[in-house]
Amino acid sequence: MAILVGTTLSVAQELVPGQGTQLKVVGDTFEDVSWKYVYNLPKSTRNLDDDVRVPTGIAGNNRWYEGVKRGQPDIIRRVPTPAGGLPGSYGALLLQSRQTGIPGKPSYEMQQDDFIADVHERVDGWIPVSRGPSAVVRVFLPRTAKWENRSGPHFGFRVAVTHSIPSTGLFSFGSRTKSQTYWPGFFIDFKSKTDGNRRHDYAQLRLRGDAEGDDFLGLDIATTGWWTLGISCTRDGQIHYYAHPGVEPLTARDHLASTYPYGFRAEYFKTFFFNICSGDDGRTLSTPWIIDDPAVFVFPRHAARTAQRDRRGSGRQISAP
Repeated sequence: MAILVGTTLSVAQELVPGQGTQLKVVGDTFEDVSWKYVYNLPKSTRNLDDDVRVPTGIAGNNRWYEGVKRGQPDIIRRVPTPAGGLPGSYGALLLQSRQTGIPGKPSYEMQQDDFIADVHERVDGWIPVSRGPSAVVRVFLPRTAKWENRSGPHFGFRVAVTHSIPSTGLFSFGSRTKSQTYWPGFFIDFKSKTDGNRRHDYAQLRLRGDAEGDDFLGLDIATTGWWTLGISCTRDGQIHYYAHPGVEPLTARDHLASTYPYGFRAEYFKTFFFNICSGDDGRTLSTPWIIDDPAVFVFPRHAARTAQRDRRGSGRQISAP
């Protein structure tokens, strides 16, 4: 059953991520055995010390780049696809960090790195939500014994979307507006049995966010291994969250929630990205995260409205935009 938070949602407004046409110029399969990432260290940490260290990191195929706000993960490496992955997949991507804060200056607090997909430059602009953009990824969750022994967020999968706010300033007149970016999505939280009175380790899928901008529980994670996560945007400005264990395409049964995060109505989809979190003690590696086949899907302009009325679609491909 779908969990609706902060809104009353009709069936007609939901959109299963992965429907429409995949934008082949963005995302990745990691099947190229020569896949590489150029780190250009040290990483950027504008959020902590206002230091943007250039040049920033970038993938050899120009599909990924370092976020200048927090910097990139310490380990970005193509690895063999773990068992149970997508059929025909031989390569996936490992993301892991030790220094999630300022390089060489541990904060001993939770910090995070950003690994960002280049979408808006490769498709020559932002994607209007009227085209039903969605992002889908497969994520491999290791056995809990391999997780960093720390309660809190360990991994994030989010999108960057925009909404309009009034433009203010000396030369702003009338009803002018400007775009503001926000970042809804998923976090995977770990609850360690060594913290408090818990008898077992367990994990949860946390969603960002509700109408007040607060995170809320999506579901308890009952099994490790491969999971499929998806986020979609609809023309009414809502963000929709879907997830299930395994690598099969998402369906309407996997709907977790639909919200207007922060009370905003999304207008454009800019990109998607991953967060790798750690306790930033300078010694301990984060949980090892493996992702595969991250992808973006859209509908042609004339088909988007029809698609959002049909929850029964199964990811059928349609003509290219």
